[in-house]
Amino acid sequence: MTGVKAPVFVTAMRCDMECEVIVVGGGPAGLACALGLADSGLAVIVVERQPIAALADPAVDGRAIALTHRSVDILRALGAWALIDPAVVSPLRRACVLDGRSDFTLAFDPPNDRLSEDRLGQLVANHHIRRALFAAATSGETAAVTSKLTILAESAVCDVVADRAGTAVTLSDGRVLRGRLLVAADSRFSGVRDRLGIGATVNRLGRSMLVVDVTHECDHRGIATEWFGYDQTIALLPLVGRRSSVVLTLPEDAIARLAGLEPAALAAELTRRSAGKLGTMHVAGRAHVYPLATVWSHHFAATRAALIGDAAVGMHPVTAHGFNLGLRSAASLASLVSHAAGSGRDIGASSLLRRYEVAHRIAAAPAFAATGLIVGLYTDDRMPARVARPAILRAAARLSPIRAGVSRMLMRH
Repeated sequence: MTGVKAPVFVTAMRCDMECEVIVVGGGPAGLACALGLADSGLAVIVVERQPIAALADPAVDGRAIALTHRSVDILRALGAWALIDPAVVSPLRRACVLDGRSDFTLAFDPPNDRLSEDRLGQLVANHHIRRALFAAATSGETAAVTSKLTILAESAVCDVVADRAGTAVTLSDGRVLRGRLLVAADSRFSGVRDRLGIGATVNRLGRSMLVVDVTHECDHRGIATEWFGYDQTIALLPLVGRRSSVVLTLPEDAIARLAGLEPAALAAELTRRSAGKLGTMHVAGRAHVYPLATVWSHHFAATRAALIGDAAVGMHPVTAHGFNLGLRSAASLASLVSHAAGSGRDIGASSLLRRYEVAHRIAAAPAFAATGLIVGLYTDDRMPARVARPAILRAAARLSPIRAGVSRMLMRH
């Protein structure tokens, strides 16, 4: 990326403001979209509820993100990947799926061709990625941005208008932001999406996931394990050294009880629930709990507005693709808008937004549908499902083209 390298202008001004693109949400998708517009010459405002300090130094939230090669390429192009310490990047060399008490393992390896690498992807803690994206947007040394990027922190949206004439966002302090394009990147329970009148299918699953880092006796060898038990789902994600991120999914009340345990008791419970596959575990950080819900927006665009990240598609974490899809949506929209700006075309034109929506639906729909089928099958404890699950795994193992295709999807999605 190119451009005049100057610190971003972070403001708490009380006057109304004019710009060209308004991005609501300063999380990874929102910042990635803003950074992707850096070379466009467009004035961009990012609106975020959190204070600047929380954006600059995000709290540890327990989530380890399995980045595909495509996502790493996007972060590299935005100038963020270089700001992540290589010491906190864990190689994901292989993925394995287990079912119940069966010893059978369905394994996914990097495809054996000249285009592949020696790993499926990279595991990086979410707070490291968030910190790097913010640093890329604000550091005079590394940011490919100009003072045309403004971040309004501690700002809440209370009204949205988007019509053919333009967009207007009213903040809770009375300020009004006006622009030509509005981008919603404000979570899967997006208030902007609601105000735009875009419906969404929201499925609250009645289950929660507990996420916690642990140390353990055995070497994980860079292998991620997803184990679908008859009363739980547990994922063991390999981190640097003999450390892993444990992701345990259970009904909400059961997770709440586990989250209340002392570290030693929680470690013993996780060791038991993982059948000691990595040896005795010890809790190495705070446990975090996230209620599970999936979201599919009925549209990804409206008049002079687009949805990116979880505001468009909120994935179940079982396939670890939600973050990657969100980053891909931000890059896709930013590319289309930048090209339109460069050729003097309307950056909020309906034709442009339709192109974005079609492209992101094609990218997201198969993964979202497949995830739904997997979750439905592997959370169904009735006997027909229990019989079908090992048969499906064994059938997939015999079809090497399917395994190779899934591996490529895991690497590049």
